[in-house]
Amino acid sequence: MTVMTHEPSTAPRVEITLKHGANGAAEARHFVRKYLADHAAHLSDEQRDDCVLIMCELETNASRYGGEPDDFIRLAISVSEGRTVRLEVRDTVRRHPRFRPESDERQRGRGLFIVDALASKWGIDDVQFGKIVWAEVSR
Repeated sequence: MTVMTHEPSTAPRVEITLKHGANGAAEARHFVRKYLADHAAHLSDEQRDDCVLIMCELETNASRYGGEPDDFIRLAISVSEGRTVRLEVRDTVRRHPRFRPESDERQRGRGLFIVDALASKWGIDDVQFGKIVWAEVSR
């Protein structure tokens, strides 16, 4: 685990790197729960659950569509001075995620709808060798 701080922040920015396709969703849930327990006591239980679900959805999208089996996915979380939680997932594919039409036959494709409904705001930043999909949960 790499710990990096940036300003303005009331808590350290923490990152973990996961192997693409490995048990990432469970690791993402554990990572966010632990961080929030240590650094975000101001959040309600509902906001904590929202953060966990958002990170899980972003990690799942990155695992399914964001690289090859030997690639890595980087998860990061931080809390700003304004007490906004920022969740980030970086993968190695530049193609942006997109909303997919609802379908009764398909059991996937709802992740961005969930992120859009729960996050205060979210977006995508192109970076060298990939992208970062981020979401923020405000108080």
